[in-house]
Amino acid sequence: MTPTTRAQLQIHLCVLLWGFTAILGKLITLPALPLVWWRMLLVVAALALLPRVWRGVRALPRRLLLAYAGIGVLVALHWLTFYGAVKLANASVAATCMALATVFVAMIEPKLAKRRFSRAELALGIAVLPGVALVVGGIPDGMRIGVAVGALSALFVALFGSLNKRLVEHADPLVVTAVELGAGAIALTLLAPVMPYVFPAFAGPLFVLPGAQDAAWLLLLAFACTLFPFALSLVALRHMSAFSAQLAVNLEPVYAIVLAIVLLSEQQELSLPFYLGVVIILAAVLVHPVLARPQRISHPETLATGEARDVTD
Repeated sequence: MTPTTRAQLQIHLCVLLWGFTAILGKLITLPALPLVWWRMLLVVAALALLPRVWRGVRALPRRLLLAYAGIGVLVALHWLTFYGAVKLANASVAATCMALATVFVAMIEPKLAKRRFSRAELALGIAVLPGVALVVGGIPDGMRIGVAVGALSALFVALFGSLNKRLVEHADPLVVTAVELGAGAIALTLLAPVMPYVFPAFAGPLFVLPGAQDAAWLLLLAFACTLFPFALSLVALRHMSAFSAQLAVNLEPVYAIVLAIVLLSEQQELSLPFYLGVVIILAAVLVHPVLARPQRISHPETLATGEARDVTD
């Protein structure tokens, strides 16, 4: 099996697991802020048990440590807005909004990752937009704010993913995960006092233990749907471009929708335009491998500015 093929399989496993995150976000009764805070805190606590992580953090140059911390703040804002969209709309709508990240990545990544701008990739990303419009079309007016928040979440994921592309080769994936999520948890702690005034729909107490059922869902979310795929994606995306990965991530709405139908009975909110939109998104995902021409990297050290990349829900 070639590294590229292995990377594709790894990314699709990550996407399947990420498909569960929207479902768990709906099942967990906590508001978006404490939900994301607990998710990050649990992952960081688990990583803190590994001596390898502590050694890696101590070995990081100050500049690189601060860079990962900054990316971690973007990760926190992405998750905060993503689960905000789940709460304001539903799991299917929030997950589908992530397809907008293909357009954002096509516009942002060439500049941040220092690679050539591709009009074909941008056109393919734009082709996803009618599908997104169909998917969210016909939803109740009360869910419109959830769509806007979901689109903002897609912008955050494009930003932190493209930045990670430049830096992923400089440290162990688990160390990167620990620093980014640790910084994200600190950022949310600092944000908590002002959140009731800025966006009360997201606000909630942080230092209150969740109930037994919420705690069980949070553990599943933190370890099976966060720690494992987050680290795996950092490894896999060393062998593929950000845009290739992001189009694969467009399958996440499909997984999330199927899971929402089975587990949450959200099919009552779906219509024919919704399914047509899913078909368009899937078509873009299937067409991309035909159009893409992967670049070979002669020197591994150039992966930091070439083919390394991270995408996370």
